[in-house]
Amino acid sequence: MSEAPKDPMRSAQANMRPAGIRRFFKQASVGAAEGRGFALLLDGRRARTPAKKPLILPTRALAEAVAAEWAGQGATIDPAAMPLTRLANSALDGVAAAMEATRAEIAGYAGADHLCYRAETPEALVAAETEAFDSVLDWAGEALGAKFLVAEGVVHVRQPEPALAAVRAALRSVEDPFALAALQVMTSLTGSALLALVVARGRLSAEEAWRIAHVGEDFQIANWGEDEEAKDRRAARWRDFEAAARVVGAAEE
Repeated sequence: MSEAPKDPMRSAQANMRPAGIRRFFKQASVGAAEGRGFALLLDGRRARTPAKKPLILPTRALAEAVAAEWAGQGATIDPAAMPLTRLANSALDGVAAAMEATRAEIAGYAGADHLCYRAETPEALVAAETEAFDSVLDWAGEALGAKFLVAEGVVHVRQPEPALAAVRAALRSVEDPFALAALQVMTSLTGSALLALVVARGRLSAEEAWRIAHVGEDFQIANWGEDEEAKDRRAARWRDFEAAARVVGAAEE
């Protein structure tokens, strides 16, 4: 398989306030922004991103969810517990100024999409992956006109250009930086642009897509167990994925 593309939002995320900073506000709330959107207010003052841009969300529901993250902080602020805020910062500070680069980054995953690579053995895992993965590939063929090739093992298979072009066309229709940032997060966490798109189109829930992305991992856990460190890492990744699914749903409303 080809190497995964670099994350264009990394620099924006790296500027997120470090863990351990003392809480500097008492109340988090939401206020209407001039023109369009809703601002996060900390003690009545408009909050800003790490790049000093106003932290304005596209819907009141999303703004209230971000405010809830801030209100839920204790004596110190833990960015790891604020996935919606981190994604909003990335959308405003990173993706908004690099929409084409972000679309290209997501589309790059389609060239080696996780769902196109299958286990060779054992039969039970092969069957589980076929049932789960084929449902999304069938959707891609019907909804996007993208017919992808499937390979066994990890040897890279070159996907047909029409399939990749169909994915690029689907991404061009995403004009909101919050929705595009959310798609990028879901893609990078699952290794699948197709899973991200199927969630964005409302054909799968976040929980269903997450289960499909982890069919192989869950098979191994069922047979060999799971250590606590791996369990914690997966839980953290799920929080980011679920937050991204909420954002893409809100942005597309």
